[in-house]
Parts: sequence; C-alpha cells; structure tokens
Amino acid sequence: MAMTSQSSCFSMSNHTKERVTMAKVTLENFYSNLITQHEEREMRQQKLEKVMDQEGLADEEKRMRRSQHARKETEFLRLKRTRLGLEDFESLKVIGRGAFGEVRLVQKKDTGHVYAMKILRKADMLEKEQVGHIRAERDILVEADSLWVVKMFYSFQDKMNLYLIMEFLPGGINH
Repeated sequence: MAMTSQSSCFSMSNHTKERVTMAKVTLENFYSNLITQHEEREMRQQKLEKVMDQEGLADEEKRMRRSQHARKETEFLRLKRTRLGLEDFESLKVIGRGAFGEVRLVQKKDTGHVYAMKILRKADMLEKEQVGHIRAERDILVEADSLWVVKMFYSFQDKMNLYLIMEFLPGGINH
C-alpha cells in the first residue's frame, strides 16, 4: 500500500513537528545568512574599488590596499566563527526575571564590555511550545537596525539554556 500525503496511517507528535520546524528554520537561516554574508563581502570589495578609483591610486598602491582588505576580511570571518560560551562572561548581577528565565548584567572577560544576558530555559520553552516565538525574537533582534530595538551581539546555547547577549540599556527593560 502506497503512502500518500492524505493518508492518516501515522501522525507526528507535537514534539516531532516542533523539531522538524526547528530543523527547517535552522537550515533556512544558515543558507540565508551565507548568501547575505557573501553579498556584504562583495559590496565591501566594490566600495574599496570605487574609493581607490576616485583617489586615482597607482596600481601598486591598489594592490597593497586589496591585500590589506583581504587580511581584514579574513580576520572578520575568523572572529565570526569564534564560539562563545558562558565562561566568556562574568555575571555581575540579576536585573530581571521572566517566564522562561532571567536577565543578568554581564561583562565580557576579554574586552570588558558590559551586556545584558537573557538566559532562557530550553525545557520551559519546549513545554510551553514557544520555540518558534523565541526563534522569531532572536531573528528580529539580529536583523533589526533601529534605535527602538535593542541590539543583540551574540547568542549561544548549552544543554539547558539559550543565551542572548544584548546591548545593556540602563533604565531600560530587556524583555
């Protein structure tokens, strides 16, 4: 007997549907980001070429600037691939609590920069079927370029929690 999309011989659990959705969104985001990063690199290269043409640089100077630009691009890509973890931040104090976790004031150990760290418990998100909403929040924070939306600098996870490292706005509310 052939299975068709209308056949009801089996049904997926909500957990399975949620995991399928998460996998789909993860793949879509990965390839979308890959394309965006490539386009941004090309735009930076075109901008460099335009500036060099406007400045009327000699070929040797252009070659040196292209080489310098390539080194900067390589370093930028290396930094983007760097994996951060909880051990890279020092917790200063808890500044808020919510349905899925808490928000802490943290300091990045290597730079001393201060951020708000939103810690979300994965089990609570799964139990309340809010994974899609949390992913949407993360995606919005990553894409948003507005004075009215808090900036997100990093995100990472461990077995228990999801961590969103955001701009700290004294007196503001980080939801």
